[in-house]
Amino acid sequence: MPAPARPFLLIAHGSRDPRHAATVAALAGEVRAQRPGLELATAYLDHCAPRIPQVADRLGSHAVAVPLLLNRAFHAKHDIPAALRSTGAGLPVADVLGPSPLLLAALDRRLDEAGLDVSSPAVRARTGLVLAAAGSSDPAADAATRAVAAEWRRTRGWAAVEVAYASATGPRVPEAVAALRAAGAAQVAVAPYLLAPGRLPDRIAGEAAGADLLADVLGAAPEVATLLLERYDAAARTPARALPALTA
Repeated sequence: MPAPARPFLLIAHGSRDPRHAATVAALAGEVRAQRPGLELATAYLDHCAPRIPQVADRLGSHAVAVPLLLNRAFHAKHDIPAALRSTGAGLPVADVLGPSPLLLAALDRRLDEAGLDVSSPAVRARTGLVLAAAGSSDPAADAATRAVAAEWRRTRGWAAVEVAYASATGPRVPEAVAALRAAGAAQVAVAPYLLAPGRLPDRIAGEAAGADLLADVLGAAPEVATLLLERYDAAARTPARALPALTA
């Protein structure tokens, strides 16, 4: 008889906005639906309960920690490792979600749901997209987002894809929309590259008035759940290990 699957510890950032936790719960439900019988628990880095040490202690060192993060920025490099280290459990930690073709598929899904015919090559060829991300002080994280935008344009045939940020330095959404208009895009859509509702998605929505269409956040898209399971499976194949020391 095969050994039982290792528990799945889904680690989300957390927010004071109740929509955030509701979306994380919906995403956890989608993961369970795709992998019936998998033991899954959710913990939060900040603002929401339960916190990481509380859940990690309960699950024990056999669990696999899976960060609900798109890029390897400060939370992935510092905050989550520190919180897990405080438990002494030595959990294996999965990679962050991005980049992945599944995220591009989830972005396509949200645009389609917002009314854009993403299946039409002609529509894609005349549509400029704004990939609206949170933004980071980590140059590598922002470079990863720009690489996602370039891959999305290359593989789908969009007229252009511009990156905008809701925080940190620009460009902001209105600047990206204006750049796409100036480049000749017949229509412009804004696609939030964010996982759950909250302050930053609301800021993006407030700045998207000049676009023709605004998609929803990635949320509990089936592709995101599938990707979480891919990251979990890859980490579950590795033995429990001590977490690396924090970098300066």
